[in-house]
Amino acid sequence: MWIKICANTNVEDVQAAVALGADAVGFVFAPSKRQVHAAQVARITQQMASGVERVGVFAGASAEAIADAVSEAGLDAVQLHGGVDLEIATNLRARLRPGISLIHSIPWMVGESDASERVVREQLQKVREFAPEERVLIDAQVGAQSGGLGVSFDWDRAKMVLADFPTLRVIVAGGLRPDNVAAAVRTLLPFGVDVASGVEATPGRKDFSKLKSFIENARTALCESSPAVTGIS
Repeated sequence: MWIKICANTNVEDVQAAVALGADAVGFVFAPSKRQVHAAQVARITQQMASGVERVGVFAGASAEAIADAVSEAGLDAVQLHGGVDLEIATNLRARLRPGISLIHSIPWMVGESDASERVVREQLQKVREFAPEERVLIDAQVGAQSGGLGVSFDWDRAKMVLADFPTLRVIVAGGLRPDNVAAAVRTLLPFGVDVASGVEATPGRKDFSKLKSFIENARTALCESSPAVTGIS
């Protein structure tokens, strides 16, 4: 289970997430109340131990601007927020140094399951054709807003969609908290989970007890859902 703690703004929160077992930490470069900048993130990543992935979340920026921020901030991965954009993904692959990976983000419109299912299927198909084993994050969207909303999408409906794309590495986001992440993992059996507001004390500041519970609950749910443990074939 790959666990990403996103929307970090300070070194103390990052160090706590790493100590508690997070696999990745995220930094929001897109407009947001949790927005950070490359120089600020560089000061944080310089104090991080190796082995934990450093992900930058971008929306609407050019490939050149993203590549510059990745280099300055010391990032390992780029998350493209706001839907699949294969043109910018292709441009980024040409600009980023080897080893920097991409995470595509697909919004699931809350309250519009029929339309969401159709759009998500179309975008997942695009990603699969671009790279069959790419990482794809599915996040909840309400109206024009997505990311950090604390709202979940329809996991049961999404489960049926995702079953048709077994090679893609799906990351679940949107409304995850310590008290519901286990249900999300059991329902969707994702490659990973991503949380921001669900483990915060205030916007941009993490609650360490929530962090601990979230990571523990996600990993426990994975073990309970594993065929080796449950006997599922």
